[in-house]
Amino acid sequence: ALRTYLAAYRVPGYDEQTGTGLVRHLYVRTNASGQSLLCVVVNGEALPHEDALVSALRRAVPDAVGVVLGVNTRRDNVILGKEQTVLAGPGTLQDTLCGISVSLSPNSFYQVNHDAAEQLYREAARLADLKPEETLLDLYCGAGTIGLSMVRPGQKLIGVEVVPGAVENARENARRAGVTDAEFICGDAGRAATILAARGLRPDVVVLDPPRKGCDNVTLQAVVQMAPGRIVMVSCNPATMARDAAALREMGYILQCYR
Repeated sequence: ALRTYLAAYRVPGYDEQTGTGLVRHLYVRTNASGQSLLCVVVNGEALPHEDALVSALRRAVPDAVGVVLGVNTRRDNVILGKEQTVLAGPGTLQDTLCGISVSLSPNSFYQVNHDAAEQLYREAARLADLKPEETLLDLYCGAGTIGLSMVRPGQKLIGVEVVPGAVENARENARRAGVTDAEFICGDAGRAATILAARGLRPDVVVLDPPRKGCDNVTLQAVVQMAPGRIVMVSCNPATMARDAAALREMGYILQCYR
């Protein structure tokens, strides 16, 4: 459908070498029930004949709940930009993970493998071993899925995430889940952790689920300053995870690996 639209209206595709052209990507987010949210990423502010594109996409993907236009004018290989405009339907996709109803915008981080994510989060919750009245700090929280899957009534959740849309999703997801003692902060993990440590926050458990580059030293030092009893680390990059785990061990924490 997208190819037909590009040809019919002579809309040029994006060329990474020259930085010219308009349409960069078609990003598709799906949920466990087969519904999807479509995001057309462009090197500009708008597309010609947007209605024609929306109609073509919705005919091609009947289970699509909505179509979003994403703006990315950066000269790099980053897929999504920071700005989105809803062209049709809602700008979010609904899913259920570990019994938590979640709302996801195109920029919100979400595990691709739904069933594996549920197993991962349950194991993380087991290792966190939150007790009644304890506080959980979830750094790099995305849409809040890990933290919200762990906390129970009487426990406090603080999440930190740099993507504004994901923070909005996290707040909405907390409301849907009935988690009333939850706070989500939009900001860089290291900077936010440093501020929280300076304020005297002493979480009982910290969850670290950073991107592939891992945690920076500022973040790790701030976490150690808060002196949580337990740190649960989730990673998609064994190399940076080993580096960060070694740094935490040098700062006084004992590394425990589980199979």
